[in-house]
Amino acid sequence: MNSTELITGIGELTTQVESTSPRERLHDAALVVGDGRILWIGPAARAPAADHRTDVDGRAVLPGWVDTHTHLVFGGDRSAEFEARMAGQAYAAGGINTTVAATRAATEDQLVATAQRLRHEAEGQGTTFLETRTGYGLDVASEARSARAAASVADVVTFLGAHIVPAGMGRRTYLDLVTGPMLQAVLPYVQFIDAFCERGAFDVEETREVLLAGRAAGLGLRVHGNQLGFSGGVRLAAELGALSVDHCNYLEPADIDALAAGATVVTLLPACDLSTRQPFPPARRLLDAGVTIALATNCNPGTSYTTSMPYCVATAVLQMGLTVGEAVWAATRGAARSLGRDRGTDAIGSLFVGGRADLQVLNAPSISHLAYRVGVPLTGAVWRQGVRVAPMP
Repeated sequence: MNSTELITGIGELTTQVESTSPRERLHDAALVVGDGRILWIGPAARAPAADHRTDVDGRAVLPGWVDTHTHLVFGGDRSAEFEARMAGQAYAAGGINTTVAATRAATEDQLVATAQRLRHEAEGQGTTFLETRTGYGLDVASEARSARAAASVADVVTFLGAHIVPAGMGRRTYLDLVTGPMLQAVLPYVQFIDAFCERGAFDVEETREVLLAGRAAGLGLRVHGNQLGFSGGVRLAAELGALSVDHCNYLEPADIDALAAGATVVTLLPACDLSTRQPFPPARRLLDAGVTIALATNCNPGTSYTTSMPYCVATAVLQMGLTVGEAVWAATRGAARSLGRDRGTDAIGSLFVGGRADLQVLNAPSISHLAYRVGVPLTGAVWRQGVRVAPMP
């Protein structure tokens, strides 16, 4: 075994080992990590000896964030589009074409460097597990290059060839490309498939075709659904048993009923909702109906250029009606569930003996400060698989 580290003096320890809210928080706690795993959890007064000792002096410790919806592989900048939107211009999916052109023009080294910079930025704010997507190449060579770049940076990768139909291509021709040669080109690098089921992108039957092709190739299903209107993407995701349906700003009672009857996780993207000035999803109604929710950044250059999971947690509390405990759970254990990674020894988003040592220390005595002191950088230290990636100040 490599060296062990005792993290002690924990004022509040949130483990997320419970399966339902509210989560139990331990006090005056400690834990020991070694070989990338948690070896012991318990009262600080009974902590075993270890090779190294870190005293966090009453600070809060919780699992690292699990960010399950990002678009880190891109070229260019869309700040002008953002400024126009803030001046009153409505968001439309077609702005993606701007990033497609810039991504195709970038080198693979440039794409990797951008994604690595953003991953490092996320880790500094407590993110220890990160998904990212393709979707800005939209031809076979560019999507394969994007998937390869993504796999070199992210923990898991989603194929989003069905983001929009690129300029100059017919819909049928492009769908055949996405479900055929493009899918085969990205398969070595991806674990999931997604489609943007929305006006200006793909309708329900086109989305179904893409998802079923991905499932036949062995990929898990994720869906962009009901961001800009009642697109049908949510009910399709529930019907097909997708792991996650993301956005969900517009929901009818039947959508919520369909979600509650299944296991599809709703991934909410509050930073994107603020940037696009869309109404927030009905998070409270979803939870009350028994639907599992997750929180993610949707980091992308057009509609949510942030890597800050703490910002998303605070927004979910202050604007969407979640408690602090519910928001933190959604950004850790709930997010893990949306990847099928909330159970077993390789689970993420929770702290338990034998599990991955993915954790963070807040410069605060409680997780409540994530919303109570909104906008203040509270991340004090981060361990990813037992390795400290962000130090104590």
